[in-house]
Amino acid sequence: MHEILIQHIKEQVPLKESELNLIKDAFKPVTLGKKQFLLQKGEYSNHMRFIVKGCLKLFNIDESGKEHILQFGIQGWWMNDLYAYLTGKPATYFMQAITDSVVLQIHRDRLDVLFNEIHMMDRFFRIKTQHGYVALQERTIHAMSLSAEERYFDFRKRYRTMEQQIPQYMIASYLGITPEHLSTIRKNIGHSLS
Repeated sequence: MHEILIQHIKEQVPLKESELNLIKDAFKPVTLGKKQFLLQKGEYSNHMRFIVKGCLKLFNIDESGKEHILQFGIQGWWMNDLYAYLTGKPATYFMQAITDSVVLQIHRDRLDVLFNEIHMMDRFFRIKTQHGYVALQERTIHAMSLSAEERYFDFRKRYRTMEQQIPQYMIASYLGITPEHLSTIRKNIGHSLS
């Protein structure tokens, strides 16, 4: 199970053979059943988390009870309430498994030790944070400037494999539209293809 994580890290930074066991020992597996929470609003987010198997969502619930999905995560992705993790404040988001999932996580204190033991890990997380920031900016500008249809086409283009694992009402929430609107968009796509 740690091989997926090791390969993912090695795609960004070089690792010595002696460092592999340190990484494997530091990341602990967590198995989640469908709909099980990994993090709930108000809890402290003290772990960095890497998805080995399955699909998760990071979301908020507004005062009216409506769910707003910020992020999906699948195998090979990192997922966290990063604001809560970095500030040490209680989480403002929920993290929940959409399917049966396995996550490898490392506690912040152990990660700090790992940064000292393996200097390339510090560089790795800097690269991942930069990529995450760029992705967040792209998502924000798309939400402000693209139509619902364009946002859906962009979602399909970027996350084709993920789309098959996620219920349509969750994709609608992620796109900021109603499930009915998404159904209409999909129906129009079907008519234009036939």
